[in-house]
This record gives sequence, C-alpha cells and structure tokens, in this order.
Amino acid sequence: MGTKVCTVVMAKDGGVTVTVDNADDKITQTIAMDGTSITITVKGSDATSTITQTAEKVAISCKQFEVTASETITMTSTKASTYKSDDTLDLKSAKDMTLASDKDVSISGTNVKATGSTKVSLSGGGQSTLDLSSSAAKLASLEVDASGTSKVSVKGAMVEVKADATLSAESTGIATLKGSMTNVQGNLVNLG
Repeated sequence: MGTKVCTVVMAKDGGVTVTVDNADDKITQTIAMDGTSITITVKGSDATSTITQTAEKVAISCKQFEVTASETITMTSTKASTYKSDDTLDLKSAKDMTLASDKDVSISGTNVKATGSTKVSLSGGGQSTLDLSSSAAKLASLEVDASGTSKVSVKGAMVEVKADATLSAESTGIATLKGSMTNVQGNLVNLG
C-alpha cells in the first residue's frame, strides 16, 4: 500500500476541504464543506463520481450507481417523479409485480408486447370500455388478429361483427349458428 498525501484546508470564506491523494492508484478523494453545500468527490484516471448535498437537494453524479439492500427499498415523493434510461430499461421481479395509478396509465412504444405463460387478462370495471385501435385505422390499415390453439371466446350482452367489405366465417368441423330467433338477410342469400 503506497503513501497517501492528506491535506486539510480551513478558511473563513471557503470553509473546510479535506483531500486524500493516492498517487500510486491515481485517485484523489475530496470532501469540501463551504457552509452551503457538502461535496464529496472521488476522481480517478478513468472516471469521477460526485455527491453534492445542500439543504434542499442531494445530487449524485457517477459512471455506475448501485443500491443493494438485504431487505427492502422504499422511494416516495410528493411531486412528479421521472425515471429515464437512454438505453435498455429492465424492471424485473422474482414474485408478483404491480403497476398502479389513481389516474390514467399510458404505455407506448414502437412495438408493445404483453406475454403471459399461463394467462393474459385485459379488463375494466364499471362502465369501462376496452378499445383496440390504431392511428393507422384512419387509413383502413389496422389489422387485428385473435387466435388460440384450443378456443377463442367473445362474450357480451350484445356482440356485433361487421365488415365494410367481405365477412367470412368458416369451420373445418361443425359450424353452428343459434338463437331464440335467427335472421339471415341479404340481397342474395345462398344456402347450400
């Protein structure tokens, strides 16, 4: 372990600065207290990390930031909060995960994919509406594909299927159309 040079500078107008200089590893550690803020700086040959604390704010600037807790981590704010990554963002949980808001929730992306190994549910309570739409629908180019290897069910008090061009319903097995009263209408109806 090499020799470290330690200095303490005290000044009435500049406050207190403590510096540890490690020439062998090319690292300088500094703690500066000027009466307004406390700044801790670790400067190396490849990177510099800084923690600056004032009465209202704590700012951390570094190349890598890591928090590890053996039990829980809680973060709470009373104002708007932002978490942003200029690269890949990964949120992962070994158990259940919940994203909830008392107001609207928006998810957007070039491609949005929801996958469940057992089940995927989209639901709304009360008089809510489930709307599948696209801005491309104005150009009549929205394509919706619902498929299942065993069963696909569509249920509601009233179910309407409508096509502006061709409507096809086909089964390789038995096809059943059933109702307490069944209407088949058209300018030309071809059965058989």
